[in-house]
Amino acid sequence: MLLGAGFGLRLRGQEEPASLQEEEPAVPVNWVEDLNSAITNELSRLPAMDQAVDSFMNHWSLKGATLAVMRNDSLLYARGYGKADPDTPMTPGTRMRLASVSKLLTAIGIMRLQEEGKVFLDSPVFGPLGILNEYDRHIRDDNYYLITVEHLLRHQAGFTSRGGDVMFSTAKFMQKHGIKEPPTTDFLVQKELARPLHYEPGSWQEYSNFGYLLASLVIEKVSGMPYEEFMQREVFEPALCHGFRLGGDYLKDRQPGETRYFTQPDDKPVPSFDGRYASVSRCYGGNYISGLYGAGGWVGSAVELARMVACIDGGGPVPDLLDPFSVKQMTVWFDDNTYGLGWLDCRPEGEWTRTGSFAGTSALIKKYADGECWIFITNTSTWRGSRFTRNTGELCKNLRGRFDSQLPVRDLFRE
Repeated sequence: MLLGAGFGLRLRGQEEPASLQEEEPAVPVNWVEDLNSAITNELSRLPAMDQAVDSFMNHWSLKGATLAVMRNDSLLYARGYGKADPDTPMTPGTRMRLASVSKLLTAIGIMRLQEEGKVFLDSPVFGPLGILNEYDRHIRDDNYYLITVEHLLRHQAGFTSRGGDVMFSTAKFMQKHGIKEPPTTDFLVQKELARPLHYEPGSWQEYSNFGYLLASLVIEKVSGMPYEEFMQREVFEPALCHGFRLGGDYLKDRQPGETRYFTQPDDKPVPSFDGRYASVSRCYGGNYISGLYGAGGWVGSAVELARMVACIDGGGPVPDLLDPFSVKQMTVWFDDNTYGLGWLDCRPEGEWTRTGSFAGTSALIKKYADGECWIFITNTSTWRGSRFTRNTGELCKNLRGRFDSQLPVRDLFRE
């Protein structure tokens, strides 16, 4: 399943067509600068649709959720439902863990670096010319030298979660390697690279959080900046999205403006990921959130996430961060079994999907072929786990069918 020039993707040294080299217009001065504060619940009210969302939340016992609806880069509707914590209502700007939606953000970072000529999709990750070749001395399987940046982004690098996902098995990893503290990223990568790959890179695909951790390190290496700093400076700030942060592990670590997370009443406590506590809520200490980086660590709001989608959709009026060719690379459809770059699924008719979930969080981005984008994020686990995003997808489809013609024609991104 090797992907490259034969599929119309630009590789190192290939010029893009002249028609795609047009500069994006400067950001107009009338864009809202602080989306999370400026866009409030009072700006969006459609009683019948809000009631449908409330009914959905009651059915699934959700404490809080946010909904953002965008059409052709214009934010039409943005509202918070329920509670961010027992004393605070949810708002459109409330920040929540984005889980694997973070992978889309990381892919944007890679594409920004490719446009600067600092990395390419076919760049080797390991080996003499590899970006992360400082780890070569730990490698025992020569197949690692076949891994490219594109393989990391498409989950084709040869990693699997058979025997447990190392990014969500921290306590097991600590016990195996005889360490008392959660592993540093460097130590984790060293130990994982000593293991054989499960398939030849490019010949198959299997979802891998570890692959996106490596993609985060690629960003650090080629940019010369810490991952979070690069993303803030080169991705979020140019998009006027100032609220994205890497999240923490425990309640005490939550960011300003971040929601509280909840599990279902019958969800049993678990030992903490770091061995510090015998019993914790699964959403506070059950997973090593701060160790996920670009695989699942970002915290952000629905409105800023909508703005990010507007910046990578290849259309206007919001200026894009990426040129049209990069957008095409991220979203081109090959077959039903090939992931997009950062996107979970890209359909031939132009529908793009990104989901994310872990304890206390479920997030969905649904970008439809007609230019609409629906984003729904919750702060509560359900018994369905990651399968719950299918239900939120059905909710968005239902709401579109019933209320699309009733949405206001306006743009909340503008002053």
